[in-house]
Amino acid sequence: MFNKLLKRNIEPVVVEYGERAMAVAGAGVPSHVAIIMDGNGRWAKKRSMPRIAGHHEGMKTVRKITKLASHLGVDVLTLYAFSTENWKRPKMEVDFLMRLPEEFLTSFLPELIEENVRVEMMGYTDNLPAHTLQAIKKAKEATKHNDGLVLNFALNYGSRAEIVDTVKNLAALVKAGELDPSEISEEMITSRLMTSALPEPDLLIRTSGEVRLSNFMLWQLAYTELWFTDTLWPDFGEDCLLEAFEVYQKRNRRFGGLKGEEVN
Repeated sequence: MFNKLLKRNIEPVVVEYGERAMAVAGAGVPSHVAIIMDGNGRWAKKRSMPRIAGHHEGMKTVRKITKLASHLGVDVLTLYAFSTENWKRPKMEVDFLMRLPEEFLTSFLPELIEENVRVEMMGYTDNLPAHTLQAIKKAKEATKHNDGLVLNFALNYGSRAEIVDTVKNLAALVKAGELDPSEISEEMITSRLMTSALPEPDLLIRTSGEVRLSNFMLWQLAYTELWFTDTLWPDFGEDCLLEAFEVYQKRNRRFGGLKGEEVN
């Protein structure tokens, strides 16, 4: 743990976020944090503003939370930015959401490089506009040698489709005689998912008071700790992330066993 903190340089945590952040960092932070960023539209509606204003404000929250997560020593931060179901939303809103990665990565890229953050993306690229893909490609290329926090955007992502595609691929191998059905294992399926290069999430955070997974990493979240908050995503500040980590650190992760409990 201490090597990890030294690698990330814990000093900014003390300076910018205070003793509370220092205590959280010292107690052990989750390696992989996944966030369902919900409530942008409701945030805007409460202020009699268009929904896109909430999405733009939410982009600022992404910047703050990414920076704090990096300073605390988180290895992977996966953000559910756009689901395969979100195409059902009004065209104007979808078009705006497709512009956000370009705006965010263009303005924030120098800081991401300075913070040693590596940008990645998981999801289906077929339907994404060229300008969105180009912005992501540029950010991935510019940060590919960074070895700090992995900022993983789930963009046009749907877990059921991901699992179905994996099953189809394995079925094709079986049909071709290259794989015996008895050889199919959890590890084999895991290695063929979009998150194959990442550890499974330790902590899932969902904002806005909704208590559901919304087709997000259903396979990967099997033993993930879940934390829900009524706070809308644009209002989700550093103190909220610290609170989520504090709750996480008090939980007893047993993974089906009896860790920390007496066995009779």
